[in-house]
Amino acid sequence: MSDQKQQQAPERIGWSGKSFNYTQAELDVIVQTASSADPLTKGGHLKAFEEKFGAYIGGGPAFGVTSGAAALELIALLSGVKAGDEVILPAHTYCASGIPFGRAGAKLVWADIDPEALVMDPAHVEKLITPNTKLILAVHLYGRPCDMERLRQIADKHNIILAEDCAQALGAKFKGKRVGSLGDFAAFSFHAQKNMTLMGEGGAIVVNHEESVKQVFGMRHNGHRPWPEGREHYWEPAMVNVDEYLPGVWPYNFPLTEVQAALGVKVLDRLDQLNAERTARGRQFIKAMADFDELKFQSEPADGDHVFHLLPARVTLKSGKHRNELIQMLHQQYGIKTIIQYYPLYRYDLFKKMGFGAADCPETDEFYDNMISFPFHHWMSDEDFQYMIDSTKAALTELRKS
Repeated sequence: MSDQKQQQAPERIGWSGKSFNYTQAELDVIVQTASSADPLTKGGHLKAFEEKFGAYIGGGPAFGVTSGAAALELIALLSGVKAGDEVILPAHTYCASGIPFGRAGAKLVWADIDPEALVMDPAHVEKLITPNTKLILAVHLYGRPCDMERLRQIADKHNIILAEDCAQALGAKFKGKRVGSLGDFAAFSFHAQKNMTLMGEGGAIVVNHEESVKQVFGMRHNGHRPWPEGREHYWEPAMVNVDEYLPGVWPYNFPLTEVQAALGVKVLDRLDQLNAERTARGRQFIKAMADFDELKFQSEPADGDHVFHLLPARVTLKSGKHRNELIQMLHQQYGIKTIIQYYPLYRYDLFKKMGFGAADCPETDEFYDNMISFPFHHWMSDEDFQYMIDSTKAALTELRKS
């Protein structure tokens, strides 16, 4: 790239905070439910959504909550993680994967990623097991499932809880089963950028651990319990009782609204179609870059389905150039806003201050320091998507010459 300062191109493809556009039928559901639902929380729409979502995943009962982070908070509580316990998780993930377990007092133990799959490496996980290991958190990152067969074997061998963070992989499969049905617990996110979003936020927890199912109801809604049968008056002593569901543990309030739940029932009908379209585009982009070994993309599992939540790649430029030169050129000359993600959790100030700044994760460090993530929102026009392909090829070609 020339040392001479170049003029900034107008931004054409930004990093969108919205995953996909709602159909008119979905927008109609929002208005209709907001106008007619009574109550607006914890009603019939929520029940319908939970039943449909649970059936889609194919595991244990599903419970709608406010966010994927809320689902992980409940997993930390339901799994009984406490001070002195160890939780193994990848550092290459969003911070919400680790915070609930740190809040519970656990020691966070960082697992490295597989350099091809870019998700946690089961071989490294097994090396990290100690008598204090309480839980393994499998994070299905970018839409690609972890090797749940090997992780399940490790967990069963050592009598460890196996939980899934499915925030980025709703609809993905491993050996014919959907993620979320393979661990003891699973967390899902319906954040604005996810493959399915419910008006910007929302989440779900799937509980495949039978003894924990009855505890979810009160833990997600302020400890509410019904009074015993046989009260003389419905109004005495109060509408509901409030009690503990886990001994000595204060409950939370994580309600998914009726409007979100009703929308979720509708969006689930086309989730597989949305994922198929994302997958087709991801493969189109990767195929288009076949002649550019400067980019190495996340592998697809041979025994599972990738749902392409995002489109990351490892960048190795010629003549010792750095990844940042590609990012700068795409933005400055072509108006395309690529980014880097996810900062290894052990590098964040929060995790360092909490005592979790040490890690032996060379693959995580190497990938993060050389990665790029391309804009990949579903609503990007075909014209813009082809422009991003052509511009990326042009930028890589120019960087080879300079």
